[in-house]
Amino acid sequence: MFRTMRRAERGLDSTGKEAVLRDGKYGVLSISGGDYPYGVPLNYAADGDNIYLHMALEGLKLELLRKSPKVSFCVVSEAEPLPESFSMVYKSAIVFGVAEELCGDEKNQALELLIRKYSADHLERGREYIKNAAAKTVVFKLKIEHSSGKSRAA
Repeated sequence: MFRTMRRAERGLDSTGKEAVLRDGKYGVLSISGGDYPYGVPLNYAADGDNIYLHMALEGLKLELLRKSPKVSFCVVSEAEPLPESFSMVYKSAIVFGVAEELCGDEKNQALELLIRKYSADHLERGREYIKNAAAKTVVFKLKIEHSSGKSRAA
């Protein structure tokens, strides 16, 4: 299923891919299972071989994930046009895996990872927020089965 990268010389090693996934501000989750493929930008937290995503208790994204949990998730951590050469400096990673809905302690730990990533200076308030909002939130763990990363320097 997974092809080798066409421009292998631009491929990132595992450390480079992990950095893209750790440092990216958002990613695009791609889901099938509907009339059309569905790509939606999301904030996320990466931890080892897993990506954590949260969402509302209803909606198309949740409906499709429950129907078809095989997904891909793409993150671009750098992008700077090079107009004079009609190119781009970039770093990106894409992962493939199966999304699994979490509950209990694992769900709360994933929500705390999100707080640590996006609101690290407000951990105590974030933990209180999790207590109050966890019941209104669905969390998925995307277990990474395959990944690739690519970059181009100036």
